[in-house]
Amino acid sequence: QVQLVESGGGLVQPGGSLTLSCAASGSIFSIDAMGWYWQTPGKQRELVARITSGGDTNYADSVKGRFTISRDNAKNAVYLQMNSLKPEDTAVYYCNVRLKPYSSTWPLRNYWGQGTQVTVST
Repeated sequence: QVQLVESGGGLVQPGGSLTLSCAASGSIFSIDAMGWYWQTPGKQRELVARITSGGDTNYADSVKGRFTISRDNAKNAVYLQMNSLKPEDTAVYYCNVRLKPYSSTWPLRNYWGQGTQVTVST
């Protein structure tokens, strides 16, 4: 089994910063892409930022220049540094990891974290 544990959410004032962390553990053979998604009530989950195994990144237009995604392959972890936060960044943030469990013969699978609430408000 594979588990993803997220941390770092909370309440922050507009203009503030937060860093989200997500660590994968369990029966992991290799990790491909890692990313963060957000979801607000009544809306679909959407990509915020993604980083490939080679370090290539892509971001939602609304967060470019404010958010930075990074990963630590030794720790099977992905991070999201969020600066200049706005009220519209308020959402539940989900970590997503695409990996091969157990061995090279297994297909790539997507795994999700439990979600962490980020609230940007005065």
